[in-house]
Amino acid sequence: MPGEHVKFELIAGFGNPGSDYAATRHNAGFWFVDELARQYGGTFNTDKRFFAAVADIRVEGRKIFLVKPMNYMNNSGQGLAAVARFYKIDPSRILVAHDELDLPPGHIRLKKAGGHGGHNGLRDSLAKLGSGDFWRLRIGIGHPGHKSAVSGYVLKRATAEQQQLMDEAIELALRESATIIDGDINVATKALHSHKPPTT
Repeated sequence: MPGEHVKFELIAGFGNPGSDYAATRHNAGFWFVDELARQYGGTFNTDKRFFAAVADIRVEGRKIFLVKPMNYMNNSGQGLAAVARFYKIDPSRILVAHDELDLPPGHIRLKKAGGHGGHNGLRDSLAKLGSGDFWRLRIGIGHPGHKSAVSGYVLKRATAEQQQLMDEAIELALRESATIIDGDINVATKALHSHKPPTT
């Protein structure tokens, strides 16, 4: 990874649409892209062609598409793939922000390609894109401790302490957003991965 550069053209955030889900852990990806749009003056508009809400921003003169799939988490890949194909964006230039059970709240990581790790939004994206070559911004939400409790856990609000840690991790990624978008992976990774939040 040292020295690697990727010029991202599309950043997607995964979550579930609607006020009932807005504050739940599964919507961490939405939180990130919403703040990214706010930071750079972008406005999301729902486009039925894409099954997604789409915004565009300019970062250091480059146009970047922000995407929030609106078909619920399990069908996230439909909106992501529709936008990527319409604008002819290669999977390797896509960054997906999503909640990550395997990281504690407050931890945030960049990852290149790979499988879905049991995440249904990633699972659908691999299927719809036909590729796992996209990058991931993994936003830690912690694990409930048992597999049977996962579905209920991700669809509930975090505790106040956990939410604060997640918000701080997202704020860190937003501060590093220009570096991430410009694709200076080594610098961005060092900044994100060196962040050591307290445990809850």
